[in-house]
Amino acid sequence: MAWLYLIIASFGEIFGVYFINLFLQKKTLPRLILLAAVFSGGFFFLSLAMRVIPMGTAYAVWTGLGAAGAVTVGILFFNEPTGWKRMLFLMLIIGGAVGLKLFG
Repeated sequence: MAWLYLIIASFGEIFGVYFINLFLQKKTLPRLILLAAVFSGGFFFLSLAMRVIPMGTAYAVWTGLGAAGAVTVGILFFNEPTGWKRMLFLMLIIGGAVGLKLFG
């Protein structure tokens, strides 16, 4: 169950960054509240995951999946550039997170 919490926490990180971008485009109170709520939810689920998963592993997986997800969201929704080098390093981030799960 802890790994599920960690994945949910990573989605909090991904959508939190997404809402930062939306907030920067149009600064409204509802967007700011949504931004704070999403990040708070992510931290909550990270804290649940860290009850079982060691801190170093949990944090590395959380930030790695969050970073990979943020890159993907940027490409899909904000027209950020994509190329083979960028995709290679994105796969390395994901591979590192999977490696920590398999060998941690």
